Amino acid sequence: MNKKTTNDHDLSVGSLTLGSRPALVIIDMSLGFTQSESRLGGDFTAEVDNIKHLLEQFRARDLPILYTTVVYHNEQQARVFRTRLPDLNILQANSKWVQIDPRITPRPDEPIIEKCWASGFFKTDLHTHLQNKNADSIVVVGLTTSGCVRATAVDGLQHDYPVFVVPQGCGDRNLTAHNASLHDINAKYGVVVSLEELCGALAQL
Repeated sequence: MNKKTTNDHDLSVGSLTLGSRPALVIIDMSLGFTQSESRLGGDFTAEVDNIKHLLEQFRARDLPILYTTVVYHNEQQARVFRTRLPDLNILQANSKWVQIDPRITPRPDEPIIEKCWASGFFKTDLHTHLQNKNADSIVVVGLTTSGCVRATAVDGLQHDYPVFVVPQGCGDRNLTAHNASLHDINAKYGVVVSLEELCGALAQL
């Protein structure tokens, strides 16, 4: 994808602009999804390692970083979603499954946004956090590509953020769904950009 400087601060990647304060939004990298023994999980070691690299890049530049995790406090929350996908019921408050994978532990100034549905924006304060941190674009990674990553990318666009998705930082137990979702995101909602290209863009900020 072509990259070009549009002014002293903004950088174009594909058809969208990575502004001067992109935020890294890490979707549902909780133990319920990153551990193979979980009914929702799988082996996403490579994705964890790539997210660790992105964390290093964003932290070195003091750029915003936010995490999401699915948490249920009572039986009424997202009851239709949970009826459709009963395995979600393991994601109870105070269970180990809702904790962020310790390999990518958030720092105290990196908020963890609790959510009940697929999108990181739906009925959460993610948008408010992004505004407070003066984020002007978002880089989305996490689990799963065909579910919560895609939903967050779509809602990011609908909140008027340029959205960038790094495929090496996204995982899905269904590879066909993973690839199809990346195709749709890149066609309609954002830019799918490689880890190398994204890090190159960050280096020019």
